[in-house]
Amino acid sequence: MLRNKVLNRDTGIITYAITPPRKVNSEEKIIEISQKHMERIKNIDIDGLIIYDIQDEADRLKDERPFPFFETIDPAVYGNEYMQDLNVEKIIYRCVGKYDERELKDSVNSGIQKDKFSVFVGASSKEQKVKLKLSDAYNIGEILKDNLTLGGVVIPERHTQNGDEHIRLISKMNKGCKFFVSQVIYNVEASKNLLSDYFYYCQENNIEMVPILFTLAPCGSLKTLEFMKWLGINMPKWLENDLIHSKDILDKSIDLSKSIFEELLEFALDKGIPIGCNIESLSIRKVEIEASVQLAKDIKLLIEGKRNSFNVTL
Repeated sequence: MLRNKVLNRDTGIITYAITPPRKVNSEEKIIEISQKHMERIKNIDIDGLIIYDIQDEADRLKDERPFPFFETIDPAVYGNEYMQDLNVEKIIYRCVGKYDERELKDSVNSGIQKDKFSVFVGASSKEQKVKLKLSDAYNIGEILKDNLTLGGVVIPERHTQNGDEHIRLISKMNKGCKFFVSQVIYNVEASKNLLSDYFYYCQENNIEMVPILFTLAPCGSLKTLEFMKWLGINMPKWLENDLIHSKDILDKSIDLSKSIFEELLEFALDKGIPIGCNIESLSIRKVEIEASVQLAKDIKLLIEGKRNSFNVTL
């Protein structure tokens, strides 16, 4: 079960992530979308399904958002009421600034799952007005810890800028985080640098590392590439050039994503760092969604293929 894998600090945890349908959709449309979601996901063999809670990040950047923002259904409601037939643990993201203390508690306690999983996300910028600070949300998580396996967000690119992302991880671990999920990665050096500092800091301070799930997402068009850059996803110039000038940008992005994760996995296995993978599609285009599902299957096989090479149980 997912909870055991997280608490045992296992390597090789795999999740798939989705965004709930738009709130303006009719009930019939929401049901139709949920059925498509479940049909795609049921055969992937994942440990957990992440359901995102999105917020308008217009205050984070001055540049116009490439895709318009639409409010979506509450992720817990979508998981509990529309995705309940999918027999997999649900991990509910919470942009905690949108909720007050009571709303957050009720959200965590809702649903039919015996084990609750949530990832708390802070404000997208210092200018964003919030009802609840991330630190206060962690205090709530501590109160509910018997029912809740709490996760946090990690941003490898931020480590390149500030050099302290591993310290952020430790701080969040001290506040109850048992695992982390990264934003989409396309910069393997940034991720390896973070893992290296995380490993040696934990080793020097006798701290047990917790799993980090690195997020991969296909890029199937220049529009998706533009959106990735708007989100703050860092790409080395050579990689961006390869995508822009490739004959098939989608296939190229998938090959690059698999190569990046394979390098990270080998690096982590060599040091005993527990990592896993989260896969998503940033686009609503059918071809990119289907590519993300296939990518999840490919990553599963990649992880299984490393068992004999490193003589570890995943």
